[in-house]
Amino acid sequence: MLQQTPVSRVEPIWLDWVARWPTPSATAAAGAADVLRAWGKLGYPRRAKRLHECAVTIAAEHDDVVPDDVDTLLTLPGVGAYTARAVACFAYGKRVPVVDTNVRRVLSRAVHGRDEAPARARDLDDVAALLPDDDVVAQRFSAALMELGAIVCTARGPKCGLCPLTGCGWRAAGYPTRDPADAPARKVQKYAGTDRQVRGRLLDVLRASATPVTRAALDVAWLSDTAQRDRALHSLLVDGLVEQTPAGLFALAGEGETQDARANRRR
Repeated sequence: MLQQTPVSRVEPIWLDWVARWPTPSATAAAGAADVLRAWGKLGYPRRAKRLHECAVTIAAEHDDVVPDDVDTLLTLPGVGAYTARAVACFAYGKRVPVVDTNVRRVLSRAVHGRDEAPARARDLDDVAALLPDDDVVAQRFSAALMELGAIVCTARGPKCGLCPLTGCGWRAAGYPTRDPADAPARKVQKYAGTDRQVRGRLLDVLRASATPVTRAALDVAWLSDTAQRDRALHSLLVDGLVEQTPAGLFALAGEGETQDARANRRR
């Protein structure tokens, strides 16, 4: 849930989620449509689908226990390098380097004396070299690095006067600015008017309905660009987030077949 989404948006949905589905097997037993509804407005709904697939794998292959080692975590659906290391470090207290944007900024400035630099293959090795040997202390150190980058060593307006580090290469070098050729400034990703927004509008219609809906009900969700709407719907079908019933209606994944089966039983 925290991938590409801030804690403030994730927390209330996460609390509801773990109250409803406290174990991987509970999440695995839920229908895909229920999972997509519970995901709500977090965005990037393919993450919800991957989370459900991940829960199924953990329940079936790992005795309902989330693995604690990076290599095994990397085999799970939806779990990439950062997530695997974060789980191993923060959930299980393993001495594992975890590198996010905040950690990379602290590393670049304090250790290498540069303003923010792009991700490098050696970042993990650099952070690993800084970690204390003790697992418990290393876990706290990793959390502290993230907090330092998020609160003090920020991208804009860093609070160097509050920095607890006794030495900083960037400060010692006179705060050199970033070389645009080395690390071009990232463009802010827009949302309004994008296919992502259209996909969200279509999913909103389906989440709000207890039964499959007609194509006309989806069409009114986005009237400004019909080609974009068609493209967004097609992508949702391809991603397996939406399905079309034999009757030509549309539903959240796993829900259309159920509804058709119920209708056949009634007949």
